[in-house]
Amino acid sequence: MKKIILLFFTISLSANLFAQGNKSASDSIAVFYDQLFINLKRDYLFKKTVDWKVVESHTRQNLTQYRNFESSLGEISMLFDEMGANHCIVFYKGKKYAGTGNKVSDPKYSEQWKKKYVTKPGFEAKMLNNKYGYILMPNMVFFDNSAENIHKIAQPLYDQIARLKMRDKPIGWIIDLRFNTGGNSTPMLLALYDFLGNNNIWSSLNINGKVIDKAKLNNGKYLNNGRTLSFISPEGDLLDGTKVAVITGVLTASSGEVTALAFKGRPNTIFIGETTAGFTTGNIFCALPFGTTMALTKTFDGDRNDKYHQKMIPDILVSKHDNFDDLLLDKNIEEAIKFLNSQ
Repeated sequence: MKKIILLFFTISLSANLFAQGNKSASDSIAVFYDQLFINLKRDYLFKKTVDWKVVESHTRQNLTQYRNFESSLGEISMLFDEMGANHCIVFYKGKKYAGTGNKVSDPKYSEQWKKKYVTKPGFEAKMLNNKYGYILMPNMVFFDNSAENIHKIAQPLYDQIARLKMRDKPIGWIIDLRFNTGGNSTPMLLALYDFLGNNNIWSSLNINGKVIDKAKLNNGKYLNNGRTLSFISPEGDLLDGTKVAVITGVLTASSGEVTALAFKGRPNTIFIGETTAGFTTGNIFCALPFGTTMALTKTFDGDRNDKYHQKMIPDILVSKHDNFDDLLLDKNIEEAIKFLNSQ
């Protein structure tokens, strides 16, 4: 009899602990999604097109199936799909949670592109054929957006470019954005200061196309509506009039597209490659409960003349003719060199 009572007590205790754990998990899930919806309803660019009552009802109903907080993040994909939020992303413990619209459909990238991409290419600045400066500007994802951290990232990149500028004196430059799949454009644009000069470089537009933010470079400082966000220490003459060929690909996205946008309207500039992915909306970072962060779409991206481009379309189309084993045999580079050599 004692064994039966003990067994009953053990089962009852286990059931009670499970219920408490379940309650704790459901509370955590509720806290997170409450805050998520507050941010989305307040700041999402297309918030007026979303039937929030229906979307939230669907989400809350689906959340009952999850037994812990981390697994509940799987619901984000369906939520963002229902909203049409193809550029919003939630980050948690090194993982990304996004809608299916965040993926580039049928990218048709080349085997050469894929081969280099899996190596996680970093920043490159070097000479080609002892005449042309080549810069590979990759994606950059980080969450410390302090002026100090951005400067720490941007300055060494700028220094590599400045070293080529002063030592090798290229007759023209190639800026390769084919591996720039997103992240934070601020250090990218600071690193490219010499080419962009002291100018407006891009803008943020609201749902009605009204300018709400203007980004400008001035004497190495990155200004947003006149406020300094970060800086680099420039060296030597500007290159804002020299010839530049910008190469884009089907997976050039988000910050990669902003970097390309910054060159729209710049003199002596040509765009070569493929039409970009089409994530030309601006995200803000929101801190959410339990160490999560959301990239939340709030604005459209405009060029230096405040014009919105859904995608960046090249002046010269080159598709699937990459050669990262020998850049001088890369069709994009060949077209760029033709432009740099032209009168």
